[in-house]
Amino acid sequence: MYTHEDLARLQAQSLKMQSWIRRQTFSPENTKTLRRFSSWEVSELIFKVNQSTFRGRLAADPNLPSGEVEEDGRQRWFSLAEINELRRRMKINRKTLLPPRPANKRAIRVAIANFKGGAGKSTVALHFAHAAALDGYRVLAVDFDPQATLSHSMGLSDVVEDHTVWGIMARDLIHETDRMNASAAGAESGTALPQRQIPAAIRDLGLDALRMGDFIQPTAWPTIDIIPSCANAAFVEFASAQYRHLNPEWSFFAAVSRFLDQIPDDSYDMILFDCPPAIGYQSMNAVFAADMLYIPSGPGYWEYDSTTSFIGQLAEALEDLAHGADSFAHGQVTLPKVFQDIRFLMTRYEPGNELHRAMFDAFRKVFGDRVAESPIEMTRAVEQSGRFLSSVYEIDYREMTRGTWRRARATFDAAYAEFRGHMLAAWENLEDRS
Repeated sequence: MYTHEDLARLQAQSLKMQSWIRRQTFSPENTKTLRRFSSWEVSELIFKVNQSTFRGRLAADPNLPSGEVEEDGRQRWFSLAEINELRRRMKINRKTLLPPRPANKRAIRVAIANFKGGAGKSTVALHFAHAAALDGYRVLAVDFDPQATLSHSMGLSDVVEDHTVWGIMARDLIHETDRMNASAAGAESGTALPQRQIPAAIRDLGLDALRMGDFIQPTAWPTIDIIPSCANAAFVEFASAQYRHLNPEWSFFAAVSRFLDQIPDDSYDMILFDCPPAIGYQSMNAVFAADMLYIPSGPGYWEYDSTTSFIGQLAEALEDLAHGADSFAHGQVTLPKVFQDIRFLMTRYEPGNELHRAMFDAFRKVFGDRVAESPIEMTRAVEQSGRFLSSVYEIDYREMTRGTWRRARATFDAAYAEFRGHMLAAWENLEDRS
């Protein structure tokens, strides 16, 4: 016979192994650090200019960051901060190296979501965040998944549930309830609104006193921050049901959206959501806050079946919210929910696999040009990066053959480049904030 005590004991054993893995993966201080990038990577893969051109610019202006030279003296290695300074100060053929950003727009928000576990949601979120950072964008990642894979991959492990999406939702419940209680009368009828009470058990947590910065944590990447998750946040689905009972007028699905609306427009360029493999209170907050929905799927029939179920159930959930709009004191919430774009991305794809090719064709027949043309291929380097809680962008190419590393990076580069094009088009369509 087994009880919760046995489960707790098994978790304690697993946490010891987690600690050991992190010691092998991260620095001796158990803190993830970002490697430097060679002049070859900076010129050809990041700035996409000829190496000789790049070296010539460095030689012509001694005030530019020059990186560090290793003992063999063959390469210069640059930090991301130095890369971004070069990006700001250098021009190639009179063209800026800064990435495009529509004027007078807030950060674009992208939810990466699907039902199926193992579809690659966290892998896609991690690699798109890192690719965007190397592209010059400032990124905020939001981990909605209690499995916290994205948080761990970003180097965060000691996270308390108060500082996760659950804390944001509980804080929003208190703030929204207080706002509603402060309203003397209904906006249309003139009748008094019911006074909703928040139990001391919730108020005494002190979540309403937390500042926005308390939820946002830095990562090893200087231009990537994260709102992390943790295993203890798994109870958010149960807690949220209780919160809705306490205040039925609370628009629970818009809690994270309201939080993000308070972030200054120039703080970030892109906000990426890593969603849990289920439709619930957290995932509904993610998709409701998103401007763009990216749906990864593996190349098997069961993944296709799961994707079909996901979009069907999501459509029903959003329809229910739209029909129930009158029951929410939703303030600035706009219903029905509108996405600027929806895309499907095939992951773990093997071009030599006949079944994978057939499923890719099936996806395109069903979803048409909504399917990304550049699937993410499964390579040895991709598998290795996942084992070590890193992206291929974080792996030093000298740790394997350069060809193996290039193939892995090329598949994510292509997927990101396509994503970037769709993202910029959706970004332009956002409402002007000026």
